[in-house]
Amino acid sequence: MQSIRNPVAPKGNIPYLAVSLRPIVSWLILPALLLCGPAPAATGPERLQDYLRGLRSLVSDFRQITLNVDGGRIVESKGTFYLRRPGQFRWEYESPVKQIIVADGKRVWLHDLELDQVSHQSQAKALGGTPAQLLAMEGPVDRHFKVTPWDAGDGREWVELRPKAKDTQVVRIRIGFAGKRLDTLLMDDSFGQHTRFVFTGTKRNPRLDKDLFHFDASSAVDFLQID
Repeated sequence: MQSIRNPVAPKGNIPYLAVSLRPIVSWLILPALLLCGPAPAATGPERLQDYLRGLRSLVSDFRQITLNVDGGRIVESKGTFYLRRPGQFRWEYESPVKQIIVADGKRVWLHDLELDQVSHQSQAKALGGTPAQLLAMEGPVDRHFKVTPWDAGDGREWVELRPKAKDTQVVRIRIGFAGKRLDTLLMDDSFGQHTRFVFTGTKRNPRLDKDLFHFDASSAVDFLQID
C-alpha cells in the first residue's frame, strides 16, 4: 500500500485564538471519523461504534459550510483531512484562508500560513468535552454523548448526539444515514451557528506518513500558547 506523504507547508504560524481551540476542534473531528465503515448497526450508540470499530486511519477532501443563527452563510471552507488513531489528526485548509491544524497526541497546533502565527494548547484541554473525544476513547459512544434517534421526515435515518460535558461549545450533532451510507452531518454550537460537512474521495485505513502529525515548531515566528 502506498504511503501518503506529508505535503510541504510554507513558513508561518496559526491564528491567534485568544480564548480556546475548543470551538474549532469541536467542529472538525467527528464528521471525518464517521465517514465510512462497515454496514451500520441498528441504531444509536451501536451504529456509531460500528463505524469507529477497526478505523485506524483516514484521508478525505472536505467542504465545510457554516451558517449563522439567521441562516445566512458565514464562511465556506475546503481542504484535506488526515486521521491516525488514537488521537492524531491534520486539517489542511486551502480556502478562504490557508491554515493547518495538527494534533500530535499531546498538543493541538493551529498554523495560519498567511498571518505567520501559531496557536497551540494541551490536547487534553482542547478536546475535553467535545466530539473529538471519539478519536481517543475506547469505550462506548454513550459514555460521553447522549445518543437518540431523530426523525427529520426526509427519508433518511438520523441519530442525534448531545455532549454530556457541560462546558462544551457543541450543543448538538445530527448524523443522517441513507441506507448503509452516511449521508449528512449537521452540527450546532452555543453561538447559534450551524455547520454542515461534505466529504469526498474518502480512503479508509490508508498508510499515512507519521510526519503528517508532527508540527515543526522551528518554522514558527509568532507563538501564542493557550493553557
